[in-house]
Amino acid sequence: MIVLNGGSSSGKSGIARCLQAVLPDPWLSFGVDTLVEAMPASMRTSDGGIVFAPDGEVIVGPEFRTLEAAWIEGLATMARAGARIIVDEVFLGGAASQRRWQQAIGGLQVLWVGVRCDATVAAGREIARGDRVAGMALSQADAVHRGMSYDLEVDTTHTESMECARTIFARVK
Repeated sequence: MIVLNGGSSSGKSGIARCLQAVLPDPWLSFGVDTLVEAMPASMRTSDGGIVFAPDGEVIVGPEFRTLEAAWIEGLATMARAGARIIVDEVFLGGAASQRRWQQAIGGLQVLWVGVRCDATVAAGREIARGDRVAGMALSQADAVHRGMSYDLEVDTTHTESMECARTIFARVK
């Protein structure tokens, strides 16, 4: 399993796609955005689910955490069954988020990768994407890395996704 953690618009999804192209075996890619999109629309506007505040803050509630825990367990089960998994995540709680994952995936071989990007560059990407609440990239750029322990870090500020994927691939061999 490869876990990519970084703020919004830091380049995680692009790296995940490039990893799928360079890794010799098939790897499945799952992003937290997929989890959020799979939830009922009502959960994206309720205090119990996930709320995207106008300033870019992301607030998660207990119903979200319950579904997130099931999702993490599901990915861990797939990995234990032999699937190679790339996870594209945003650890809003920094080290506390990583601990939730570590508890669920204990015993699995995991490469923890921090995906960094200068906050202003990520904010520019956020605007260009047009599918994010303005401010998410700025608020998450550093916060998601607080207290984290990584095996490897890449920085997409001036490095293309494919180069980052090749750096990660060198550690997977």
